Amino acid sequence: MRVTEIRELSVPLEGNISNAVVNFAEHTVSLVAVLTDVVRDGRQVIGLAFNSIGRFAQGGIIRDRVIPRMMAAGTDALLDAEGSGFDPAKVLATAMRNEKPGGHGDRAGAVGALELAFWDLNAKLRGEPAWVTIARHFGTTPQEAMPVYAAGGYYYGTGGAGQLRDELLRYRDMGFDAYKMKIGGASLADDVRRIEEALTVAGDGSRLAVDANGRFGFDEAIAYADAIRPFGLRWYEEIGDPLDYDLNRRVAECYDGPIATGENLFSAVDTRNLLRHGGMRPGRDVFQMDAGISYGLVEYGRMIALMEEHGFDRRFAFPHGGHMINLHIVVGMGLGGCEAYPGVFQPFGGYAAECRLVGSRVVPGASPGFGLEAKDDLRPAIAHLLN
Repeated sequence: MRVTEIRELSVPLEGNISNAVVNFAEHTVSLVAVLTDVVRDGRQVIGLAFNSIGRFAQGGIIRDRVIPRMMAAGTDALLDAEGSGFDPAKVLATAMRNEKPGGHGDRAGAVGALELAFWDLNAKLRGEPAWVTIARHFGTTPQEAMPVYAAGGYYYGTGGAGQLRDELLRYRDMGFDAYKMKIGGASLADDVRRIEEALTVAGDGSRLAVDANGRFGFDEAIAYADAIRPFGLRWYEEIGDPLDYDLNRRVAECYDGPIATGENLFSAVDTRNLLRHGGMRPGRDVFQMDAGISYGLVEYGRMIALMEEHGFDRRFAFPHGGHMINLHIVVGMGLGGCEAYPGVFQPFGGYAAECRLVGSRVVPGASPGFGLEAKDDLRPAIAHLLN
């Protein structure tokens, strides 16, 4: 068994939508393929993954630094003890050779995309869905049907009154009964009206979360907290700069509703600092770290272990990024639930048709690996990468 080639393709996201901070029209995603000389049922076995949604591709780092290290190391240096698959910890260590501690940024997403492709490869070598491989590795008891919420409610370039309600109604018709929307990109008064509009579909605040995408300083954060408190919302997400742990702590002291954060933490050390200094409250607040932008699943596993060491239940982990890879991670690791992007961020957002949505719980399909090839929107980009 040998890795013959590793490839990267930068794929643009579709759509012109914005949150409180950025417009996604220029964003791209790194799609990575790990090709092997293994043939099953007449087809070459290939590991596939991508970094995450709502960022930029890291093609330069992957092609100039990470792939040469992997190919120079050779397959033997990456194999697990049995020699029947690849050791993700060895993959991570090889990808990070000669890199200094800290300085995470895009490097964390570049390595994450590559490391996750080896998880997909391992599952395909065993002929099983990735969640099964993940559960075996971490010794967890998977819960096949996972709670899921539909993320949307962006600031769109066109459209008027009622657009948000119409969007959430489409999600409800798909089978979702919980939602997330953006705030901070309009005035407080306008955002409160948008929340009230969304609640006409959600029906109850416990089924609606709001996300400020790191937009607020303390005063604005508290103004919003005071305004949304009566709604009893599911959570108040990424209130300020993700590394301003003191701001998060101060808001948590003033706002008794759940707070969610962590999607822009790129390492276990970042997570430890949030746990020590961010004022997060066990049994209430939610962690949203994302393996695709934090060096992959090995590092993400360290983050979950830190949560538990600090008295937090892993069922309060809801990874950022509503896509196939995180669905398998959530199921395999027994986390709290997952996000879905049923209407935005194509071709990566949302799930393949083989994934069943029943009672706002999602069941991953039976395809080996993460099942990316089963997603119709993504299939053309995969074909482009492999041809």
